Amino acid sequence: MTKRYTREELAAATGRTIPDVIGPHLDVLFSGINPGLMSAVTGHHFARPGNRFWPALHRSGFTPRLMRPDEQDELVALGLGITNVVARATAGAAELLADEYKTGGKILRAKVEEYQPRWLAVVGIGAYRTAFAKPKAVLGRQPDTLGKTGLWVLPNPSGLNAHFTVETLAEEFAHLRAAVEEEKEGGVASE
Repeated sequence: MTKRYTREELAAATGRTIPDVIGPHLDVLFSGINPGLMSAVTGHHFARPGNRFWPALHRSGFTPRLMRPDEQDELVALGLGITNVVARATAGAAELLADEYKTGGKILRAKVEEYQPRWLAVVGIGAYRTAFAKPKAVLGRQPDTLGKTGLWVLPNPSGLNAHFTVETLAEEFAHLRAAVEEEKEGGVASE
């Protein structure tokens, strides 16, 4: 059962940061927009009940079972990681400033340079467009790379994003998973 937090406990989490789930040479480093208050209170990414990140991750084949936010550290062994464009927690992404996204984009570039994942997948088209100065970007594989790291944009899995269901989110995540597998197979064949 999910613990219930008071409004005061959630409000007190405003501005907090949570640690990345990250390691070198991941298949995919997922980047959320920024932590919500539930994530800030628990210290776990995509922790708000109703967020569809974890079901989409599983249904797309990235994880062998549906994982809970408190199991996030198990992702690294699966070649996956999580970070955020903007580190500070807010009640909603609408509270973030354009400069925070731009600074976050620079920080993401540095993380990619340090950890060298195969793919950086930003979950949120608006966040990607602002952080990477790509106002016309669309969902999916991006034409640009960060060094050898490919860029992919996924829909925001928040329950507030009514344009996507768990099923359609999982389809978008599955396209990325197929690209990861294709790259791995291609990499093995060329060695």
